[in-house]
Amino acid sequence: MCDSYSNECFYFCRTQRRPPGGGRLRLLSEEQERELVNMVIANNVIRLQEIQRRVIEDDHLFRGINAISLSTIDRILRKNQFRMKQAYRVPFERNSDRVKNQRVEYVQRIFEIEGRPVPHEMIFVDEAGFNLTKRRKRGRNIIGHRAIVNVPGQRGGNVTMCAAISQRGVLHRHAVLGPYNTMLLLAFLDGLRQHMFQLDYREPAQPEQPHYVVVWDNVSFHRAALVRDWFTNNPRFSNIFLPAYSPFLNPIEELFSAWRWKVYDREPYVRVHLLQAMEEACLDISVDACQGWIRHARGFYPRCLAGANIACDVDEILWPDPDQRQDAVVG
Repeated sequence: MCDSYSNECFYFCRTQRRPPGGGRLRLLSEEQERELVNMVIANNVIRLQEIQRRVIEDDHLFRGINAISLSTIDRILRKNQFRMKQAYRVPFERNSDRVKNQRVEYVQRIFEIEGRPVPHEMIFVDEAGFNLTKRRKRGRNIIGHRAIVNVPGQRGGNVTMCAAISQRGVLHRHAVLGPYNTMLLLAFLDGLRQHMFQLDYREPAQPEQPHYVVVWDNVSFHRAALVRDWFTNNPRFSNIFLPAYSPFLNPIEELFSAWRWKVYDREPYVRVHLLQAMEEACLDISVDACQGWIRHARGFYPRCLAGANIACDVDEILWPDPDQRQDAVVG
């Protein structure tokens, strides 16, 4: 019986899992890896060769590290959830004190208008250019073969589209060959006024006529004397200028982004087809989409009031909680 017990103990000891061992020792400590990660956080466009050089030359934090491969640096960054992505360029003035103060004043004025007893409607206006050669820059093909797309031999002149949106969707639009100017803007405002009055006539009567607030950027022809006179002669309309370097506060920027790809998916090759594609693509823009873009723009208001740095036109941190990532593997 003892022999049987001894054999079982021996068999158990032979089959028991041994602690892991062998292989290469860890090159960097946890503190050193954190310092390497901090280099990338401080400079998002730093190259692996630059990180390698700094590590080797640093005799304080990386004492004793005489060589480190680029693959090791890449592996450490990947372990810490760093990935290569397109760099987003931010002007130096974008988060200056002057611009931050303008954002605070803009949001406070919006809140002041919304607190008035007179009903109002915010109308967001902007201009954007379209041309025939715009296509997607990335595609697919067999390994070793280029992804090729055929485009017109000549770029052609830009087609400028001026549009206005509100909570009721796309209100008015006007396309013209070439750039926009003051006279074209006045014609657009006349068309917008007529459209808004027609909407008021169709909808049930309200106790008071609504006041329309045009929100747009501060380009020069938006400030022209003729434009100021137009608002003076149309008391039911007023305008607000967006702060500088703050396109994220204008939801119509999202409209043009979606509109462009809906246009180019129709593959227009001549100007006539481009204008037709622009009209057809506009019909695909839903009221719900416009309302969502307006909510997204208003989501920046708390950060504007807090004087926070805003680097991107979209959220810099897409998924604060890694478990909420949209592309996370389920199960």
